[in-house]
Amino acid sequence: MLFPIRIRAGALIIEQNQILLAEFQDEKGLHYNLPAGGVEEGEGIKEAVRREVLEETGEEVEVGDLAFAYEYAPHLNENFYGETHALSLFFRCIRMSKSEEIIPQQPDPTQTGAKWISLSDLDSIVLYPKIQHQILEYARHSNTDIFIEETSLSK
Repeated sequence: MLFPIRIRAGALIIEQNQILLAEFQDEKGLHYNLPAGGVEEGEGIKEAVRREVLEETGEEVEVGDLAFAYEYAPHLNENFYGETHALSLFFRCIRMSKSEEIIPQQPDPTQTGAKWISLSDLDSIVLYPKIQHQILEYARHSNTDIFIEETSLSK
């Protein structure tokens, strides 16, 4: 029996003690997410990161190392974020343009914008998932994980 898990790809973009987040307004109220979304058929994970960041922030990025992975298992979390089991992979990213104006190109229907939020203000916003602590730890210590792409291996 297959156990389907949705794979999501996301970005951790930190500059000058600020983090770039997508802003949403929906039935849960005003909240923020890291730029992220589902990997589409025929797309590599890092390709999905670049696409999602462009859609949700209008920024082109260079995708770096895996910062951390996040699993959402609905049956263990009272279906808080819905009924889809998901594994999200968040990568450290660097913006290519460094433009001051952040304009989403293809935002989700409930996305109202993208904003730079000071790392010192992370605890004062609603962030889904609630990974403020992990983001701050990563920003302080730059702990990285390992991600191996098949295309980088010798044939």
